[in-house]
Amino acid sequence: MANTALITGILGQDGPYLAKYLVEKGYKVYGLMRRYSTPHMDNLKFLGIEHSVDFIEGDLSDEASLINIIKNIRPNEVYNLAAQSFVGSSWDQAKLTTEVNSLGVLYLLNSIKFFSPTTKFYQASTSEMFGLSNDDGYQDENTNFHPRSPYGISKVYAYWMTVNFRESYGLFTTNGILFNHESPLRGIQFVTRKITDGVVKIKLGLAETLSLGNLEAKRDWGFAGDYVEAMYLMMQAEKPDDYVIGSGHCHSVREFVELAFKQVGISDWEKYVTIDARFKRPAEVPHLQARANKAFEKLGWKPKVSFEELVKVMVEADMKRLQK
Repeated sequence: MANTALITGILGQDGPYLAKYLVEKGYKVYGLMRRYSTPHMDNLKFLGIEHSVDFIEGDLSDEASLINIIKNIRPNEVYNLAAQSFVGSSWDQAKLTTEVNSLGVLYLLNSIKFFSPTTKFYQASTSEMFGLSNDDGYQDENTNFHPRSPYGISKVYAYWMTVNFRESYGLFTTNGILFNHESPLRGIQFVTRKITDGVVKIKLGLAETLSLGNLEAKRDWGFAGDYVEAMYLMMQAEKPDDYVIGSGHCHSVREFVELAFKQVGISDWEKYVTIDARFKRPAEVPHLQARANKAFEKLGWKPKVSFEELVKVMVEADMKRLQK
């Protein structure tokens, strides 16, 4: 009998990549989807798997719907990828961010605890939990959390609740502390996709400038398609644990911009970029860089796509899309 997996956040960036990965391994995949009048299937269609997922209506903020879903399908694995995941919006929508990112995890864990205690649970944690924790330039599983946004704070709650259910009730619950991971499926409001989309529009004469915030923020960027493999490997481990997932390499937003313009043959990129204070965060996180040795050694996981390759793939995808 095929393994079954429930993925929340199925319409986002990571959900489609994970669904594709699991389907290719023979899983029956269910996707949790909020009630939309016209759901956006573009990301699933991009990977050609829109017909490979069984969709189930529900919402992380509605505990009753989660209970019914867990009771009815009793999945082998639950991957909680759903979130209000745009850091910038979390200051303006702190309550919504907390209800979805924090309480939604509690609702899911309670549903599993009471109605399907053998189900394995993966929580999508984030490097934004570290915030200013930057003692030696790297962050790993032993680094203290110092979140700098309502988003990061909500994820810290979810992280510790996931740990608590493992320690208190013996459930298989695991946190993947993923550093920034991008792809052509990334939402346009995120800085990496905003850059690649904007650069291509300038190249094609569809825009004259690209407005950004802090060019000096540094992040550890990887490819989402690589990182979903790490999620899967965590769930196959003999014992549940928490893992930092990242490349170990750090690049600034400025470097990302320069590479994206270089990809379309523009060298004097500075004249096209304007700095807009509206895009700067109230509390900035200047530097995030993973020390993912634990995942490298215990899971046998390594990222395959380099930073340069990631930028190239994203620019090419936006070029193809906009040329149409």
